[in-house]
Amino acid sequence: MPAVDVAGEFETIRRLFAPLAHPEWGRGLLDDVAVVPSRAGHDLVLTKDAIVEGVHFLPDDPLDTVARKLMRVNLSDLAAKGAEPFGYLLACHWSERCGWPERMAFCDGLRVDQKAFGVALLGGDTVVTPGPASFSMTMLGWIPKGRTVGRAGARAGDLVFVTGAIGDGWLGLEAVRGRLSLDPERIAALSDHYRIPTPRTEFADPVRDMATSAIDISDGLIADLGHLAEAGRVRIEIDLENVPLSAAGQAWFDGRVDEQAALEKLVTGGDDYEVAFTVGPRDEAAIRREAERRHLRLTRIGRVTAGQGVIARFAGQPVPFDKPGFTHG
Repeated sequence: MPAVDVAGEFETIRRLFAPLAHPEWGRGLLDDVAVVPSRAGHDLVLTKDAIVEGVHFLPDDPLDTVARKLMRVNLSDLAAKGAEPFGYLLACHWSERCGWPERMAFCDGLRVDQKAFGVALLGGDTVVTPGPASFSMTMLGWIPKGRTVGRAGARAGDLVFVTGAIGDGWLGLEAVRGRLSLDPERIAALSDHYRIPTPRTEFADPVRDMATSAIDISDGLIADLGHLAEAGRVRIEIDLENVPLSAAGQAWFDGRVDEQAALEKLVTGGDDYEVAFTVGPRDEAAIRREAERRHLRLTRIGRVTAGQGVIARFAGQPVPFDKPGFTHG
């Protein structure tokens, strides 16, 4: 187990994390556990994601944005299951660059998003490490009993939808690395998306009520649709021309000579944190209305058929993918 900076650990907990704790269930962060009462008629849904410096965020990224990204990628998982978030557990592995100002910034980021998404800290751990900084969060949520939307429910005849825009995660990484030639406002929008993605928590209820399967897009659209196809033992067919792009994404795409190659990058890059889901044809109008009520962009990109895997087409022709998305090896 890594050596612990004892004085720094308890001072960090007392001054920075205790104010973020749930007033009752977190027990003031003075105990070794949190105690969460059951909620009648509901299942407890848990998800866990970790982010590592140099892998999921850059070494010079401000730690307030790192904290917010950590929370939001976990919230994205709950949104895709149709769950309502309420609290989280946190583990911080501070590197040498994480002094007191950096720790304060990290907690400021948590504070902002706790208020935005209605969650509170329940407990966790904080240590120091000689390696790169890393952070892990376990997010907890509630869902009506037996209503969790899984990966395995898609059936032939279902329609495939995606929220928001695809490709901004990969383009955002390119932007913060200085690899894009776009107008400053486009660069800023893409950089913001990479550092602080938007989980579709406001769409959790319609996903829960109507989706037959769902997943959040973290590893790339093609890879994550592949998870739905594998779990449901079906084929998912999409038309790359229908994949929705943001204004910044469209500006980048319009400058590409090879449109197919450009789309391949956008649908395999990952870090979008939109929700891809399948829904029966009879619910198409209703799911579109729910998106309109929330002013949320919703795009039908394909269909579910008998078979297996994901078939992506461009100009009517199948597109092979050597690498459908991001993997950690």
